[in-house]
Amino acid sequence: MSLYRESTMTGNSPFIRDVPAARALKAWREARADAGCPARLPAVTVPVADAAGMVTAGPLWATRSSPPYDAAGMDGIAVRAADTLGASETTPVQLAPDAYDVVDTGDPMPDGRDAVVMREHVHYIGERAELRAAVPPYQHVRSIGEDVSAGELLLPEGHRLRAVDIAAAAAAGATELLVRRRPLVIILPTGDEVRPIGADTGPGEILDTNSVMLATQAREAGCDARCLPVEPDNPDRIASVAQVAAGDCDLLIIVAGSSAGRDDYTARVVADLGTLAVHGVAVRPGHPVVLGTVGQTPVLGAPGYPVSAALTFDIFAEPLLAELAGAPPRARPQVRARLARKLASPLGMDDWVRVRLGVVGGTTVASPLPRGAGVLTSLVRADGLLLVPAGQEGHHPGEEVDVELLRGIDEIAGTIVAIGSHDLVLDLAASALRADDPLITLASSNVGSLGGLVALRDGLCHIAGSHLLDPATGEYTLPYLDRVLGGASAAVVRLVHRDQGLIVASGNPLGLCGIGDLARPDVRYVNRQRGAGTRVLLDYELGQLGISPDAVEGYAREEPTHLAVAAAIAAGRCDAGLGILAAARAFGLDFVPVTEEPYDLVVAADAMDSPLLAPLWALLRSDQFQIAVTELGGYSTKEMGRRIR
Repeated sequence: MSLYRESTMTGNSPFIRDVPAARALKAWREARADAGCPARLPAVTVPVADAAGMVTAGPLWATRSSPPYDAAGMDGIAVRAADTLGASETTPVQLAPDAYDVVDTGDPMPDGRDAVVMREHVHYIGERAELRAAVPPYQHVRSIGEDVSAGELLLPEGHRLRAVDIAAAAAAGATELLVRRRPLVIILPTGDEVRPIGADTGPGEILDTNSVMLATQAREAGCDARCLPVEPDNPDRIASVAQVAAGDCDLLIIVAGSSAGRDDYTARVVADLGTLAVHGVAVRPGHPVVLGTVGQTPVLGAPGYPVSAALTFDIFAEPLLAELAGAPPRARPQVRARLARKLASPLGMDDWVRVRLGVVGGTTVASPLPRGAGVLTSLVRADGLLLVPAGQEGHHPGEEVDVELLRGIDEIAGTIVAIGSHDLVLDLAASALRADDPLITLASSNVGSLGGLVALRDGLCHIAGSHLLDPATGEYTLPYLDRVLGGASAAVVRLVHRDQGLIVASGNPLGLCGIGDLARPDVRYVNRQRGAGTRVLLDYELGQLGISPDAVEGYAREEPTHLAVAAAIAAGRCDAGLGILAAARAFGLDFVPVTEEPYDLVVAADAMDSPLLAPLWALLRSDQFQIAVTELGGYSTKEMGRRIR
């Protein structure tokens, strides 16, 4: 019995909650068997040159030896090893022309010759070859069948063919290979609000990025993929298209409509056309998953949020496709890493978290990326995947975790880990560094200035971005070093001076003039998180004016970056927020200046001269980079790169 039918009989709910992923996969596999879905794709014969990425459908036996004869392994002369006995620097042996043959690499060995002397070790005296060292039999000779012998098993069934396998198969005499047909994955996007890529979008409309992403994931998994046009939220039309598509493919992925909302029809369509095995899995992100069959074709209903859709493919589609091809599922390499900050996770769900990775003090460090299921950039920036099992509530900073690698270890080794206050100059620097050297990455995690200093103290980053104001002295950053770092030696490099002020709607419709106006009842404020230097500045300015935070509507509403503050104002969710001029310009907003402040990079003193950070210091001295920073607006580079401590 499917998990869907089991629940509707016992709980009258069309939406199954908290089905563990392993149980969901088992239920889907059983539903496919009951529906008569093929367990394996049919075998086809293809030319050997076209078989890369496909999976062998039977064993491959060598029909010829490679090499097919004894062959010279070096350029030089072919000799009889016995003729070289006794040769040395003091007693060289000279061979007459009839006692050797000149050969090139790959030449068949002449009859009666059983060794090759490299060309550079042969000295000629007239036509006689002088040798100053004896050679053993079969030196520099590739024996017949050294690589593979005729009749030998070259590749087993269920082997995904790589470039080297193709070459070996050809060398062993194969001109065609028996392989599993490539699975065909069809993606059916749905939703009234979804528009094709390249179309103009209005309010409430989104581009169909999921289809191209899922199709690319399918191709990377060795499949063929085809995307259908977007279908509106009409269950009859979705059902009609899904039924036809299911008859043409090996896996049908219906995108969006998998939840339990008013216009979510995927589960209903699958249940009406075939078997709905599972609706809802204990996985975050990606909970509203649909698993079932239509006819003899598996169907996956993927959530509409891109992070959820991508993870759904990894967890459910990829194992199925590997099973159809008879190949083992892909297993990514793992590393052990320390978490750079606290990671909370809900109980009862497998929580997949994307992270940035870097190596700090010889230890790999993982910085969690933003968690929203719709945060497409987290997919772009991720170096690894961290699984928090359903029974855990998360991890503490510095705790060791296992991370699946999404990028090469060389890229991770070249990552500068920056944790602390957000600033657009760091984003600009990340782009400039990568342009100069593709193996250098500047990965920023925005946790506020205070959080950055704590991470630096705990050895979880290379650089902490800080603009913390000390109300008692009026100084920035330096007074906090002893308090937070506990006397550890640290260097401070000035990045920029920047304008901080109120970001307000275009035209400043409320006529805001300064911090004092935030106490007005008609002003909705958006704040930065605790520990952020911008929030410390706000509290200082409010204190100077004798205004209580409780008098500011929205003081408790928080955003993690200057750009997020500007986005909230641009969307009309609030009226003002303290931030930098560059963020206001990015969204076409107005700006009311409050102060100019320094923004610094704090580094462990012994890391200042490290090769990893050298490209960053060189970049800060670049005239071209300083001009690019100035063009952002609201920045002064007069002290950029100067060590102030």
